[in-house]
Amino acid sequence: MELADRAVGFLLSFISLSIFTYYTFWVIILPFVDSDHFIHQYFLPQEYAILIPVFAGVVLLCFLCIFIGFVTLKSKKKKA
Repeated sequence: MELADRAVGFLLSFISLSIFTYYTFWVIILPFVDSDHFIHQYFLPQEYAILIPVFAGVVLLCFLCIFIGFVTLKSKKKKA
C-alpha cells in the first residue's frame, strides 16, 4: 500500500508541476513572444488565463460551501 501511495503522490506532484509550468509560461512569457510565432498554437487566448482560474475557484468555493452545509446538517441531526 505504501508503494501505491507514493506513486499517487508522485503522479499528483508531476501533474501539479506541469500545470504550474504551463500556466506560468502562458501568462508570463508568452505575451513577450511575437504573435505569429508557432508556439502560440499550443496555448489558448490570453482571456482564458483569467477566466479558467476564476471559474475553478468559484466551483471549488461552491463545493466547499455545500460540504460545510452537509456537515452542519448532520451534526445538528446527531444532537437532536
